[in-house]
Amino acid sequence: MHDSSGARARILSRLRAAPPAPAPALPDWRAPRFDAPARLDRFRTMLEAMKAEVHEVDAADWPRRLRTLLDNRGVRAVVHGDGSDAARQLAEAWSADPQAPRLVAYDRAIEQWKGELVHGVDAGVTAAVGGIAETGTLILWPTAAEPRLMSLLPPIHVALVEEDTIRDSFAEVILEQGWAGRMPTNVVLVSGPSKTADIEQTLAFGVHGPKELIVLVLKRSGGVRPIPG
Repeated sequence: MHDSSGARARILSRLRAAPPAPAPALPDWRAPRFDAPARLDRFRTMLEAMKAEVHEVDAADWPRRLRTLLDNRGVRAVVHGDGSDAARQLAEAWSADPQAPRLVAYDRAIEQWKGELVHGVDAGVTAAVGGIAETGTLILWPTAAEPRLMSLLPPIHVALVEEDTIRDSFAEVILEQGWAGRMPTNVVLVSGPSKTADIEQTLAFGVHGPKELIVLVLKRSGGVRPIPG
């Protein structure tokens, strides 16, 4: 019989006896810096390179623009966070419109409505806490009211991001947010629709998640403000 414990002990012994190797040199990298117009342009360009759709909209009027975008896709039902600001704005804008998509609150445990969420909801609307211009990335910070499945199961993911919460680099976000001392249990970085190249390295979209990503950049007057967290 093979002595696996003995082999394991010998391997560990050799590893422990090996002299420590010097740490590799840090790569020559500096965080990029953009002015405001270049920051937004970079954010858009990188997302669109990964087949995301980006729209700059007035923060007070985004439900009307979204109504048009979803109508063009034949969307019938949209899930939103229970009690979220987005839910309130959607209800105010769409409640008098009988042709608007049905609004569905994520207000139950997934076991109670998994079938409806998977087969009866066409789009999910989530609010990103910020964005990263260098890579064209959204920062999602799922909560009990706006869980991760909202951006994962519906075929279309609609993400709202305030223009003044977009930062130049991931490093800037980590430092500003103090992630070293308060890492969340789940933070999601989204840089496009779901994609995979598992089979013959052929890139396919929508296999493991939403096939479409619509990003609404909400524009307001005023300067840069802290990323909520």
